[in-house]
Amino acid sequence: MKRLAAYIEGVGLLAPAINHWAEGKAILSSTAAYLPEKTRYPAVGALPATERRRTGQVVKLALSVGLEAVAHAGQEADDLPAVFASSGGDTVNCHSICETLASDDRSISPTRFHNSVTNAPAGYWSIATGSMAPSTVVCAFNASFGAGLLEVLSQVVVGDCRTVLIAYDQPYPEPLHRARPIIDGFGVGWVLTPQRTEQSLYAVEVALTQDSAHVCSDPALEALRKGCPAARVLPALQVMACNEAGRVVLDYLDTSQISLTLTPCH
Repeated sequence: MKRLAAYIEGVGLLAPAINHWAEGKAILSSTAAYLPEKTRYPAVGALPATERRRTGQVVKLALSVGLEAVAHAGQEADDLPAVFASSGGDTVNCHSICETLASDDRSISPTRFHNSVTNAPAGYWSIATGSMAPSTVVCAFNASFGAGLLEVLSQVVVGDCRTVLIAYDQPYPEPLHRARPIIDGFGVGWVLTPQRTEQSLYAVEVALTQDSAHVCSDPALEALRKGCPAARVLPALQVMACNEAGRVVLDYLDTSQISLTLTPCH
């Protein structure tokens, strides 16, 4: 695979005990201790009241990290193409639909139905931001973050345009959780651009490799990395949080992993 290179201008993060990238930087750089607690899903003020009432946790998760990344980059979201990556979409809504279909009354509400599609967060994103730019949604089970990263880099390089990557996952309720355990909600947003700008934070070069994936030295962070597909990005975020140059390998497929070479721009 040809190496793909771009620049990261903005970062958004939401995870257990991490409510935004500034908190994440402190924890991932070991400046602050990591004391896990349940992920808090903020309301999305950018959505009209009617849409806010219809959204579930996964939409709040996706939009919050995407909007944070765009704001961090000093950009406007209304003209940014977007790539959404998730291994399961709205898992809570999936559980509720399964309960309904297993009951005597199989009538599924229109709201639950339209929230069940994988591209629902992309639709709410366009409503919240007023964006008419194209969006892409990818789903690749545990490899979903890697698939989203390769997709967004392809668009940035080939299309020569600034693009936002939004990767997210949330757990299933029981009994689906036993079949597909995800530890908690996790979301990350990156704004990437093909050329270096004044807002550029890190240069990133990506390639496939057969090297083993890096792990997190903190047991709680490693449990999160292994327990949520979107959290496979954590070793890269640790390098970025320390503002150091480095190469990290992220979990991707059984036969290949993804190598990221990160270099601070400031």
